[in-house]
This record gives sequence, C-alpha cells and structure tokens, in this order.
Amino acid sequence: MVDYKDIGARIRAVRERRRMTQEQLAKSVGVGTAHISHIETGNAVPSLKALIDIINTLECSADELLCIEIVQARPIYTRWIEELLCDCTSVELKIINETVKTLKSSMRRYGDGRFQ
Repeated sequence: MVDYKDIGARIRAVRERRRMTQEQLAKSVGVGTAHISHIETGNAVPSLKALIDIINTLECSADELLCIEIVQARPIYTRWIEELLCDCTSVELKIINETVKTLKSSMRRYGDGRFQ
C-alpha cells in the first residue's frame, strides 16, 4: 500500500530545504496552492504529471520522494544516515552505533515481517 502521507511529508521536506513556498511550487507545477497543501498532508494523490513536475521543480530524484515505497532504495537510506551522522561527536557515534546494533538484533530476533 502506498503511503501518500509519507510521500507528501518528503515533498514538503525537500520544498522547505529548497526554501520554496507552497505558492511557488504550485505555480511551477501548474496547480493551486491548496492542492500542494493537500498533497503534502497526504489528503490528495498527485497525478503522475504533477509528481513529475514536482520532482523537476524541486530538482530531486523520484527515489528521494518515493523511497519508502521502492524496494531498491538502499542508496537513499544510506545517504540519509550519512547526513544524520556527519556532525556527531565520537561519543554520539558510539551511542548511535550501539543503539542501531541493539535495534537490528531485536528486529531480527522477533522476525517482524515489516522489517524483512
């Protein structure tokens, strides 16, 4: 099942990183500001044309917006993790490393199908 709320949140995050308003994005895509707002909150599903226009306007990749829905999104996840870790101290990195190892072990031990 496609999580449009998550995709909308990713669109919003990229738009905000680009310091672009909803109005600017809407004008570039050729839709109303309210429609962009509804897309970002997951209350509207963008047409394929609108999604392509959003991707081109935001100068991002489809993977960046859709990666949760795409099985082969490992490079995107890896980049996000690298960005999160780039300004960590040695102590923070050690704590994060131990937390991730524990979480990974727990997920594998319980075999939750969502994580396979």
